[in-house]
Amino acid sequence: MDLSNARWRKSTRSGASGGNCVEVADNLPGVVGVRDSKNPNGPALTFAPSAWRAFVAQVADRT
Repeated sequence: MDLSNARWRKSTRSGASGGNCVEVADNLPGVVGVRDSKNPNGPALTFAPSAWRAFVAQVADRT
């Protein structure tokens, strides 16, 4: 998967977790990228947008 044009962003709440953050890129068609913010050149996971929305909805329901 080519993520070279991904625009990565961190949560606005990421400063409170002591550096344990992920970055998300949702600007690419048909894919959402997720990576470790401490290792931006490392591997990234990719998800279908519908799977990412379902994950975010589940997390939001638990907070």
